[in-house]
Amino acid sequence: MKYLSIAISLLLLSACSMPLLALAQQEAAPMEGPPPGLLHGPGGPGAPGLPPFLRGIDLSEAQQDKIFAATYAQAPLLREQEKIAFKAHAQLRALAASSAYDEAKASALASTAAQAMAQISLQQARLEQQLLAVLTPEQRKQAQQRGDSRPGPRRPQ
Repeated sequence: MKYLSIAISLLLLSACSMPLLALAQQEAAPMEGPPPGLLHGPGGPGAPGLPPFLRGIDLSEAQQDKIFAATYAQAPLLREQEKIAFKAHAQLRALAASSAYDEAKASALASTAAQAMAQISLQQARLEQQLLAVLTPEQRKQAQQRGDSRPGPRRPQ
C-alpha cells in the first residue's frame, strides 16, 4: 500500500510538472534571429544540398559536389544579411511602438532592411546562375519546366 501511494504521488508530481517543463523549454529557446524559413539548409528537408528547382533531376556526383560547394559558399553572406535585415526590422517595430518616434531614424532602418533584402535576392540570383551553369542542356530544360510549374508569381510573357 505504501508503494502504491508513492507511485501515485510520483505520477501526480510528474503530471503537474509537465506544463512547467514546456514553459521552461520555451523560455530557454527564445525566437531570436531571422524568422524561420529564411535561413534553412538549401533545398529544405528531404533534399539536403539541393535547391527546390533541382529536386528530381539526376545529377552526377561531380555536379552534386559543385552544387554543394556553391550553395554553402554563400551561407556566411546570406546569414550576415539576414541578421542585418532582422535587426533593422526589429528596431523599426520597436521605434514604431515607442513614444519617441523619429521619421528619419525609421526611414534609415527601413532602408537598411531593404538593402539587406536586396543583397539576399542578388546573391540568390547569382547562385541560381552558378547552379544552372553546372547543368547539361537537358537538365536545364528539366529545371526550367520545374520552375514553370511552381506556384507563385509568373513573369510576363
